Amino acid sequence: MSKLYVVGIGPGKMEGMTCEAVRALEESDVIVGYTVYVDLVKEHFPGKAFLTTPMRREVERVELALSEAAKGKTVAMVCSGDPGVYGMSGLCEELAANYPGVAVETIPGVSAVLSGAAILGAPLMHDFAVISLSDLMTPWAVIEKRLRAAAAADFVLCLYNPSSHKRKDYLARACDVVLMSASPDTVCGVAQNIGRDGENTRIMTLKELRDTPVDMFSTVFIGNSQTKVVGGKMVTPRGYDHD
Repeated sequence: MSKLYVVGIGPGKMEGMTCEAVRALEESDVIVGYTVYVDLVKEHFPGKAFLTTPMRREVERVELALSEAAKGKTVAMVCSGDPGVYGMSGLCEELAANYPGVAVETIPGVSAVLSGAAILGAPLMHDFAVISLSDLMTPWAVIEKRLRAAAAADFVLCLYNPSSHKRKDYLARACDVVLMSASPDTVCGVAQNIGRDGENTRIMTLKELRDTPVDMFSTVFIGNSQTKVVGGKMVTPRGYDHD
């Protein structure tokens, strides 16, 4: 049976990939993906065939990968972070039903919620929710409902896709929703260009976050009522007794 690996490459650098991800890419004849993600791995896997599609051409990209696999090739679809977290795993599984001779196998990777938390400190030591602010596939009313519920439940929040050219005010709008339940002094953090050139972090209050410019390469963390700054790092206590 032909194979399509759906591979999470983590932040993008070779050091951030799992051994399993590297093995799958080494095994593959063809590597398919969004142009930016393919460029992150291309230099490490010479001799492979590389096929790309631009952003918002996901269905075409998956059909391309499956059709290559149907020819008897081993194919890898690369995704940043983890392919099952706002990635391509679901679409690959759905469309693979039309290619009965192709087996799909997901190779997990380190998602931005994890890699971003690591460079900020330890913000996810208690319950948390991950919400994308992109309304390309989810109406803003639904996003707002989820933000309101998670904030009311005092979850730590991790926000993906916090801004774009067309959505410059979405982070401010999200903060306004969270501020209905959370203190303006809630500890927040922004992790930018995680695992890539220009990596940086910023820690601030929720009030300050509301007016902080971010981009699509940023992952935003909003702490819960217990989150604090310890030694310049963002920390949500787990609740262990200690002196």
